[in-house]
Parts: sequence; structure tokens; C-alpha cells
Amino acid sequence: MDLQTLTKQIENLDAAPPFDKWHPPFCGDIDMVIKADGSWWYMGSPIGRERLVKLFASVLLKEGDEYFLKTPAEKVRIQVEDAPFVITQWQTHNTEEGPAIEVISNLGHAAVLSESHPLEVDHSNPDQPRPYVTLHRGLKALVHRNVFYQWVDIARQVNKNGEEYLVINSGKSEFSLGKL
Repeated sequence: MDLQTLTKQIENLDAAPPFDKWHPPFCGDIDMVIKADGSWWYMGSPIGRERLVKLFASVLLKEGDEYFLKTPAEKVRIQVEDAPFVITQWQTHNTEEGPAIEVISNLGHAAVLSESHPLEVDHSNPDQPRPYVTLHRGLKALVHRNVFYQWVDIARQVNKNGEEYLVINSGKSEFSLGKL
């Protein structure tokens, strides 16, 4: 599988790939890595063309703990160091359900924090919490440290079962940033 062939296959697809209708053969691994900072690399070099990265991201999916680029003709496995995307921006919108937080990834994917697009914080290392937002197709985006600190600034303290937590709200949903 070479990058040029894969690129041509993807360019001929519709905007929202019908992955459930495609059953291509698994064609092995391709030397592509999405680094923890959200950058995409091919054969040890960064892919500098954002349009090309967005094209690949449009056919990215996760099955179990593995990531694949899937087209009608082929399915190739790639490596992802952490999460495939990074939340780099956010803004608040007034809605009937109250202020809602819209997040935007490094590749322009937008979602409103909600039950469908939850914020979850991995506290496995208490000194470095790792916040993630679930975007489209269940793919996750790591929340950039600057965004997380901005949310800490707007968070409110809530007492739950005798313990203090920092929480933010988006519409009717409440998300914990962590225990104080």
C-alpha cells in the first residue's frame, strides 16, 4: 500500500464515509503515526499539508484499541500515540438549556460538550490528568493544556459525598475536571 494510491481512493469519497457498508480486505500496516501532539507522520517525516491530513482523518476509525484508515477498497492499520486529535479552541454559546461549550480540534472538528460528546478526565497519573473529548465516530481528542487551564478558571466547586470537585457545565450536562 502506498500513500499516493490511498490518497486517490480517499479523494473520490463522499464527505461522510459509510463505513458500515464497506468491507474491504485488511491490507496490513502502513508506516503512519499520529503523534501525541496531533501531528501526522508518514515514514518518519511529518505530513505538512493540512489538506492531506484532513483527507486521511476523514477515513480514520477505531476498532478496539487499533486505528485504521478505511476505504471501500482497502483497510490499513496506523499507529496513534495518544488520541488522534487535540482540542485547541473552545467557545461558549447561549442555548435554551444554558451556556454550552463548543470545542474545536486541531483539524477543525467541532462538537458541543454533551452526553453525545462527553468530557472525560483520565486520572491514572494524579499529577498529570489527561482530559479527552469524544468527537465523531467515537474518536477522542486530547484537550490541550491551555484549554484545560481555561476551563479550570471558569469551573465551580461542587461538594459530592464530602469531597470537593471542579466542574464545568455545558447546556444540561455537567463534567468534572477532577477532585480538589
